[in-house]
Amino acid sequence: MWLLYAGLGFLGGQVLAAVTVGVAAVLAGQYHQLVALSKLAEPPTWYVVSTLFGLWGGFLGAAVLASRLRGTKRLGTDLGIRFRWIDLIGIPIGFAGQYLVAALYLPIESHVRNFHQQFSAPAQRLTGSAHGVAWFVIALATVVGAPFFEELFFRGVVLRALARLFGRWGGWVGPTLAIVISGLLFGAIHAELLQFAGLAVFGMILGAVSYRTGRLGMNMVAHASFNLLALTAVVLPAVAGLRGLY
Repeated sequence: MWLLYAGLGFLGGQVLAAVTVGVAAVLAGQYHQLVALSKLAEPPTWYVVSTLFGLWGGFLGAAVLASRLRGTKRLGTDLGIRFRWIDLIGIPIGFAGQYLVAALYLPIESHVRNFHQQFSAPAQRLTGSAHGVAWFVIALATVVGAPFFEELFFRGVVLRALARLFGRWGGWVGPTLAIVISGLLFGAIHAELLQFAGLAVFGMILGAVSYRTGRLGMNMVAHASFNLLALTAVVLPAVAGLRGLY
């Protein structure tokens, strides 16, 4: 049932994103340009933020449904939303994840046309048009909002549902399947073909961390650190040769 709620939350997030973008477009006086704006390489900040808020609403909705209908009705307990000082280990995990992803793509860089431009395109789409206060809002959404809501959904709902589903297999097989599948879903849901492998691998790392700790705290810290380094790479492209993978 938790997987069903996850599916409903994802679909609901798509609908909610369309609604929030539409409302934001009306307020910005650009409703009739909405289709053209959606195709821009660097859409305006209000477009990006309203889309994210809609998606996150769906993710949160899935978590609430899972907790209230098939849980203890205590969201923090059901999904493991707890933090401890040891969760700061997530900082080096997140940074190491970015370097691991960069190393993962080294063998194919020379075989993909305009690799660097294509690889950094999603990050550029997210941050490219933002300046001043708008950039700060995007940074806050990327480093705080995305890690919280995505971990709540993927490791809080999806991974736990898969772990229960495959739990009967016993030993290491069930947990491994849950971690791998949730990681693949994490990569796929970003809908970026070139970035899929890197995101899936990092999703599996986060899944392993969550399964080992039984909480989301270290995941969220690692995810935030991963995104922070990616954001830094967009602003300062020379940073360790990273390309800015969110």
